[in-house]
Amino acid sequence: MTAAPNTTGPLQDAVADAIRTATQGAGRVNILVAGKTGVGKSTLINAVFRGELARTGAGKPVTQTTQEYTRPGHPLTIIDTRGLEVGDYGRSRAELAALIRERAASADQDRHLHVAWLCVQDSVHRVEDAEIELCGMLADAGIPVIAILTKARRNTPFADTARALLPRAKDVVAVRALPEWIDELQAELPPMGLDRLIEVTAQYIPEAQQRAYANALSTRNKQALEVKKKRAEIEVNVAAGLAASAAAAPIPFSDAFALVPIQVGMIAKIGITFGMEISTAALTTLVTSTLGSSAATLAGRSVVSGLLKLIPGAGSAVGGTIAATTAAAITKLLGNAYVAVLYDFCLRHPGQDIDIAFIKRALRERVRL
Repeated sequence: MTAAPNTTGPLQDAVADAIRTATQGAGRVNILVAGKTGVGKSTLINAVFRGELARTGAGKPVTQTTQEYTRPGHPLTIIDTRGLEVGDYGRSRAELAALIRERAASADQDRHLHVAWLCVQDSVHRVEDAEIELCGMLADAGIPVIAILTKARRNTPFADTARALLPRAKDVVAVRALPEWIDELQAELPPMGLDRLIEVTAQYIPEAQQRAYANALSTRNKQALEVKKKRAEIEVNVAAGLAASAAAAPIPFSDAFALVPIQVGMIAKIGITFGMEISTAALTTLVTSTLGSSAATLAGRSVVSGLLKLIPGAGSAVGGTIAATTAAAITKLLGNAYVAVLYDFCLRHPGQDIDIAFIKRALRERVRL
């Protein structure tokens, strides 16, 4: 009897490659945030995105009137444009125009400005000429503009005025990022509009940046979870299709090397979508802790399918059909269970980092592999 070939090394290499590919393919989303000093830009950024991004430091100066906020493992860059006050507007506009041209000229889509948030304080009840001109300049550059009325109250009458004065904005969203005590009402108004802002922004993020956008969102917001879930379900469906195609190939034992990396890549991409730090080390820990011996189990099943493919004539086609159906079903089962576990964890623990040990236990309770 001929000994079975040792596939452990090649499979481990394929798994590592799948994780690296998931990391490198996450993309980066860049959001320009413009508004006068004191309109609440930093508060808004930290309310929508994870990691208290606007509090990690002073930001990296890009121009005299522009700062860039980012950090390792976080696929979001915030370009904070200041200087909309009358005295600084001319310089701010010129520097911003040069920045837009430089990024738009890049062949790398991860360098482009994908969406602009134009922040206007609701209580001021005024849209300045500089804000109207800036909205037009951004729209001319092909950047979708969302006008945000910050520190707003419910049913603010200023929204209709802002829509009329900013006709080139894709939408106007009234937002209050934090609870606020109103003396005249003798009541505390809760946060509002954040879910709507998350949803509207998602509509204008390019497809290549959708996973990065989902990763960057804070799970404190219900709509952020829905964005993450929708993106993760897309990853599951893509992986199931790839698994079916790989398993259907009439080459004996080939799917043992193809299925596992596909499923590992799916798990890594879902982890990124739900907010894992984008690093190879973090995702490797997530995948190995979550799957445990599952990868070996799946490879074993694919070897059985490979034996069917060895049957002459119809055996190859039959083997391929069975393997494709089984591979797609197993991949989808695993992916959907993983999405459900992560969704449930984030729903119960809003804003918290993913607890890998908890996810591992919960997934194994759902799927007995």
